[in-house]
Amino acid sequence: MTIVNGSRPAVPRLDQHAVADRVDGLRRFLRAVQGHLPEQRLAAARTVVDRAGERLSLSRDHTVVALAGATGSGKSSLFNALAGFELSQVGVCRPTTGVAHACVWGAPAGAAPLLDWMEVPPAKRFNRESALNADGEAALRGLVLLDLPDFDSVEESHRVEVDRLLGLVDLVVWVLDPQKYADNLVHKEYLARLRHYRDVTVVVLNQADLLAPADARRCVLDLRKLLDADGLGGVPVFATSAVAPGRLNQLRTLLERTVAARQAALDRLAGDVADVVTDLAPLVAADPPAQALERDTATRLAEALATAAGVPAVAAATERAYRHRAARTMGWPVMRWLHRLRPDPLRRLHIGTGSRATQPIPATSVPPPNSTELATVALAVRTVGDRAGQALPAQWRAALTAAARSRQADLPDALDVAVASTDLGLARVPGWWRVVGALQWLATLTALVGLGWLGVRFMLFTLGMPAMPGTTPALLLLGGLTAGMMIAVLVRPLVRFAAGRGPAARRDAATLGGRRGGSTPGARPGTPGGGQLRRGAVGAPRRDRPAMRTPLTSPPSPPGAPRTRGGPWGWPAGPVRRSARVRRRVIRSGQAGEHDVDSATECVGMRFHRR
Repeated sequence: MTIVNGSRPAVPRLDQHAVADRVDGLRRFLRAVQGHLPEQRLAAARTVVDRAGERLSLSRDHTVVALAGATGSGKSSLFNALAGFELSQVGVCRPTTGVAHACVWGAPAGAAPLLDWMEVPPAKRFNRESALNADGEAALRGLVLLDLPDFDSVEESHRVEVDRLLGLVDLVVWVLDPQKYADNLVHKEYLARLRHYRDVTVVVLNQADLLAPADARRCVLDLRKLLDADGLGGVPVFATSAVAPGRLNQLRTLLERTVAARQAALDRLAGDVADVVTDLAPLVAADPPAQALERDTATRLAEALATAAGVPAVAAATERAYRHRAARTMGWPVMRWLHRLRPDPLRRLHIGTGSRATQPIPATSVPPPNSTELATVALAVRTVGDRAGQALPAQWRAALTAAARSRQADLPDALDVAVASTDLGLARVPGWWRVVGALQWLATLTALVGLGWLGVRFMLFTLGMPAMPGTTPALLLLGGLTAGMMIAVLVRPLVRFAAGRGPAARRDAATLGGRRGGSTPGARPGTPGGGQLRRGAVGAPRRDRPAMRTPLTSPPSPPGAPRTRGGPWGWPAGPVRRSARVRRRVIRSGQAGEHDVDSATECVGMRFHRR
């Protein structure tokens, strides 16, 4: 059999679980985009979700088929001919059918909940089978046939009723007549919108008895072309007649196969989902950007966050702390006690106090960002949001910008924790410091030996005893003192170099931090909960600043964990690299975003869109 005489091309068979999964995917999508997309654009999708749940809970043993058409197309005559009884009134006055009529093949009690759901009046429900002809109608058992009002009726209520029932039935048989089968209303307002319902759509050219057989074939072929133009290629099309013998056989055979397959309800629901997905696609579909954010945009964000976090002040304090600790380890032992009287610059800022990973991170005393710095961060975050969403639909651009700015109140504390939890590379004493320190002690001991030797000689001289000859004690004393001072003088430029790494490298600190920090412009925001905490000024913690806090970001590496050396010969990284390290931690902690956007994006794929 060909398409023209009523066959249907093979389509993948759906099961109830597959349809339920698609409906569930649509439900999760609606939940994810709640508040991000216009509610009026989501109304149809919500209706489909509700309708699908209700239809799947009703009888799967019944297939609801509706006869729809224009005034005078012969729907009621076709309905009566299929039923074998005059159930729906036929007349010459228009409109004739004002409410839907239903004819049920099989036990009427099983179809009652389905007809109640479709609100078919009980007085218009008929049972086709009887004890006399039950065997002859067994092939259609489970069919619920509806005769709908005219969709082009002059009565507005009739058109509303048709539109309502067309959204509920499982399969629609469009009944067209030779005079109006090419009518623009039926094609533009109905058939052209059913491209997702090809599997549950049938078109018949009724009243074929009024045409010669050759003319009927030409009309069917012309109707086939019109349907192809409507996007309904593959939909069964054939001629019928309620009065000519044999003209209902093709339609009856198609109905018998549809009822036996018990597939029309699932195909209809799958078409509903596909239709709303197509309607929502412009709101969520977007081509991925050809490249990530521009480097300048990411760098500006990194610079703004670093400045607000006080990275320059921390880098300067780290340089001073490096020199301070180097002097305490490699300085002349006689003068080291002077350095111990001076406070460590980093400890004054409550940075690097040695908290373990399981302990709260102390709040630092880095100066809090001022209003200008916070405004600069807000502008940089907004710019990143705008650039990241420029390829998205308009609704999502606004949502992305709002999400990017939604965590700005948490930034001061998150940046402070990022600074406090960054490993600055000063916890481990370099090996060359120990070597130099040992040499200093050796020189000092040498000087002490010389001094002690001279003291013994002086005592012997005072007591009038023979003095010990030689200049060795003086040489030991002078050599030890000279060696200690020379070591200190020689080491000082090395310490200065290791601490500062030169002005040129210092100028590159911002670029290094911005480039590395900008590699993750879409990072998740810091863990919520720190928005109420504030940092104190240097040396003067505010009264409302808690002494400890729970970390908002990844804690520092636990003791004993392997670390990468930051500089040559085991030297800890200078302020340049330490600044970049703090910047990277600041970027990871300070960038704002919303996980709801991710969830919505995950649903953009729409598993339920696949067939």
